[in-house]
Amino acid sequence: MSNAHWPDSIRVIDSHTEGEPTRVVVNGWPMLHGKTMAERRTELAESWDHLRSAVVCEPRGHDAMVGALLTPPLSEGAVAGVVFFNNVGYLGMCGHGMIGVVRTLLHLDRVRHGTVRVDTPVGVVEAWLEDDGSVVIANVPARCHTRDVVVDVPGVGTVTGDVAYGGNWFFITHLPAPTLDLENVDELLRITRSILGALRTADITGDDGADIDHVELTSHGYSADADARNFVLCPGGAYDRSPCGTGTSAKLAVLHAQGRLALGQQFRQESVTGGLFTGWLEQEGDALRPYIRGRAWIVGESVQHFDATDPFRAGFTTAG
Repeated sequence: MSNAHWPDSIRVIDSHTEGEPTRVVVNGWPMLHGKTMAERRTELAESWDHLRSAVVCEPRGHDAMVGALLTPPLSEGAVAGVVFFNNVGYLGMCGHGMIGVVRTLLHLDRVRHGTVRVDTPVGVVEAWLEDDGSVVIANVPARCHTRDVVVDVPGVGTVTGDVAYGGNWFFITHLPAPTLDLENVDELLRITRSILGALRTADITGDDGADIDHVELTSHGYSADADARNFVLCPGGAYDRSPCGTGTSAKLAVLHAQGRLALGQQFRQESVTGGLFTGWLEQEGDALRPYIRGRAWIVGESVQHFDATDPFRAGFTTAG
């Protein structure tokens, strides 16, 4: 990649949402010209993918980091557009990332407490900054696509789960073991990666052949203020340190389809690290709108530099 394709520097603000990191790019990235956020995401992938890797992958980042590029808004009333990305590609939506983006916009004094609208590649997302510092996002509509899907998983056995959409595609299942504890992360990663591979081998997909790129294991809640706990495998091979906003949205849709969650009923889900999201569903026409409440904290600001002599200027990932 020639020097002409690299900016001198990129300014980023780092936060974490219930344990999961978000790196927001606030300036320095070349201007995007797409007329929709989906077009802008495609433009990033085709022309600036080396910057995605450089910003979130090692040595500047790590495989669990999610990036968020702020762009000018496109829709009326929106304060910004955003494209989310990780160590291997681009996301349609990211719940924890959106909470981090809203907190970052507050930090930049670009929003106040109250309603915030942000354009994403999968639609406009509304959020509310609450007085206690938490953020509520009104996610894109969620749905349970297929229930009781059976897949044969090498090294695991027969696994039954549900395919659901919450801004990304999920396979959601419960296994009797191991427990969803940090001490079991290596085994949990092995199992969820095996499930993901088996889903692809069996050609199990979402709507219109959409790739299922997240696997969510669920169990009862471990703490007194949680209804459930989850472990979520993300597309880049890392696990979500937060309860996963889109994964919680998908879980809400599954519970509703099973008759176990009423409209407006709050559901509290904790992550393998103990981070907590509260979610609920509202009916909007024929759609189910998930609402997710969580907290994010600003942890740092930096300027990323890209020395032409650096052999790792474009970053690297250990994801397979």
